[in-house]
Amino acid sequence: MKLHYFDGSTTCRPIVMFAAEARLPLELAPVDLFTGEHLAPGYTAKNPNQLVPLLEEQDGFLLTECSAILKYLADRVGHPAWPAEPRARAQVNARMDWFNTGFYRCFGYGVVYAQLFPDYGFADPTMQREALARATRKSERLFGILDAHMLAGPGSFLGGSEPDLSDYLGAAYATAGELVGWDMGPWPRVEAWIAAMRARPAWAGANAGFEAWRDQLRASAA
Repeated sequence: MKLHYFDGSTTCRPIVMFAAEARLPLELAPVDLFTGEHLAPGYTAKNPNQLVPLLEEQDGFLLTECSAILKYLADRVGHPAWPAEPRARAQVNARMDWFNTGFYRCFGYGVVYAQLFPDYGFADPTMQREALARATRKSERLFGILDAHMLAGPGSFLGGSEPDLSDYLGAAYATAGELVGWDMGPWPRVEAWIAAMRARPAWAGANAGFEAWRDQLRASAA
């Protein structure tokens, strides 16, 4: 299996980390978003969305979307991070959908990307300021839900003592805020959860590109 990916991508990091911890052989094929490799005809023919990640198998099977790829990989090996029991699996799916919809739309696109990429912000300073303030308020509420409810159970992770697919996905989405200096201090359970994910054996390798980008942004802002 080959994963077309960008090492700084929020939606690629969960897959690389999970595959490493699940010991799934995954060939990593870099796609440089900053130089436009995702717009090239050859890549576009495989993924008309011109986005990463893209999973490709030798028989020509192609799969897009981070959540779908995570579930497919876990299903291939019967990994407990996506449990077989219907209600347990449904709970994992619900958390993944929560991160993938409202949380990522509001925090990822409204707060993080709006400050990094012109296409996601507003040229008018007043509009940009008001839109960012609104997205920030909504994101603070979502972090409050994550802290007070979703992480209120026993164990260090969303599902208990071991991470499930929603942890891999959600931790990448939440730490995207590091690119713009988002302060996790008001949410101690979220801080502890991210610390637990950082302590996982595959975190460093899967997140090295992202953290290098983060450090570069911090240095340029200093």
